[in-house]
Amino acid sequence: MTALSDLREGQRGQVVSLLTRDSMRRRLQDIGLIEGTEVECVLKSPAGDPAAYQIRGALIALRREDSDQVMVLPA
Repeated sequence: MTALSDLREGQRGQVVSLLTRDSMRRRLQDIGLIEGTEVECVLKSPAGDPAAYQIRGALIALRREDSDQVMVLPA
């Protein structure tokens, strides 16, 4: 298990858990990051923050501090 932010470009993973609570947890769930969802890292900025992820058919950019809170099982 690793953080979503650790995925390399083109690498996929399956969401295992969210380490955050309250409103941020709800926001992540609202964009489709729920247990069992497959996520692909599509693009990382040169500095690595933010990164773009393919989540349930949508391309979503997340800051590192937020993607660090999403635990995935790399594929």
